Amino acid sequence: MNNSPVELLAMIDHAVLKPDCTRREILEACQIGKQHRLGCVCVPPSWASAAVAQLTDSPTPVGSVVGFPFGFALSGTKAAEAGALMAAGCAELDMVVNISALRSGESDIVTADIAAVAGAMGARREGPVLKVILETCYLDEDEIACGVRAAVAGGAQFVKTSTGFGPEGASVEHVRLLRELAPPEMGVKAAGGIRTLADMEAMIDAGADRIGTSATLTVIAELGI
Repeated sequence: MNNSPVELLAMIDHAVLKPDCTRREILEACQIGKQHRLGCVCVPPSWASAAVAQLTDSPTPVGSVVGFPFGFALSGTKAAEAGALMAAGCAELDMVVNISALRSGESDIVTADIAAVAGAMGARREGPVLKVILETCYLDEDEIACGVRAAVAGGAQFVKTSTGFGPEGASVEHVRLLRELAPPEMGVKAAGGIRTLADMEAMIDAGADRIGTSATLTVIAELGI
């Protein structure tokens, strides 16, 4: 991996998604994003407007989450949430796939669920960007492959490993599998348990294009910035 520090920071989606996060933590995250030109600052839907106000003049966009963290919400509910977040100024959304439908072999339901969100936000390659969280720790390889196909058919731009709230986060093996399964134009995002520069580099070497982490300050310190 030969990425410069600036390039590495541009791959980070800095996440502030714990249920007990505060406004102060959201605003601090925005300052980190602005100062270091991160790929994205990802915040809970209820704080999206506040984050957008902080990052309006910054190259770092605001992202948020849909159907988080279990993916059980109705497709119409997810689409409405996505539309509201777009109206609030978000540029990127990470939606949780209907994991239950995926594990049940209901690929049509999974694809329609993704398509509903993509349609509500007008997702396209150049943005706004939709990332589909598969929560790979719950899935076997066939289910992961089905999830990737659904994400492609549904109009998403990224597939993502994890919410960070499941029993396991990203693994090198799952990132490598997603990169093998996804078409070249689709991005792969690794998230969950990535806490150091070495963790980040391992995921990038496996094929990740974006890294979701709440340990951005640790990575910045290790980069010596």
